Amino acid sequence: MALARKSRLRDLAMETSDLSKDPYFMRNHLGTFECKLCSTLHTNEGNYLAHTQGKRHQSNLARRAHMEGIKTKVATVAPEILMPKIVKIGRPGFRVERTQDAATGQRVLRFEIDFPRIEKGIQPRHRLMSAYEQRVEPADNKWQYLLVAAIPYQTIGFKIPNEKIDRRPGKFSTSWNAGNLTFVVVLQYENKLLGSEDMEVEVIGASANAAGNNSSSSSSSSSGSGSSAVAVLG
Repeated sequence: MALARKSRLRDLAMETSDLSKDPYFMRNHLGTFECKLCSTLHTNEGNYLAHTQGKRHQSNLARRAHMEGIKTKVATVAPEILMPKIVKIGRPGFRVERTQDAATGQRVLRFEIDFPRIEKGIQPRHRLMSAYEQRVEPADNKWQYLLVAAIPYQTIGFKIPNEKIDRRPGKFSTSWNAGNLTFVVVLQYENKLLGSEDMEVEVIGASANAAGNNSSSSSSSSSGSGSSAVAVLG
């Protein structure tokens, strides 16, 4: 009975199988056939095909499929990227100066930020941010924000009037002095209606204007050293 069943399985396999596509079928130098999966020898193709329908070969196929599935899963998992942990050392000292261009009457803001402990090879970066991008305080279209960042310091943000800034060459500039480690941002507004003494500038989180000096002179300034009057955006 068992021999008859094995014969039927062999005949069926010979009708439906293409040994040229079987990765485990191999003819050796002795003229016999091997199953590379099970390490078995077979006298002819029919005998090999009958073996492929048996319990041993099917169990080994299932085991191999399981192992391949595990390897594929491991390969598709993205490796964890360990980012270096940066310890922030506080906020930098700063000075803000409000002046007016003598030739054009344009209002000028000059920000000078000190980074005495900036990491070697790092240069401060800046960007202007709208009131709707920041998450520190309720959005007010009256303001825009100037951010300056440098590792390992916390980002410092200045709250300035949301008016059109003149971006022509020489009107908006930045400079980094690698000698005294000072970063300077100078910007000019196109609108000339107000005098420099009326131009409000706040450091984010300040309880009062950072340049809250309503003197009658054509320029005014304020400074800070990373106190609680300065907050971090984000």
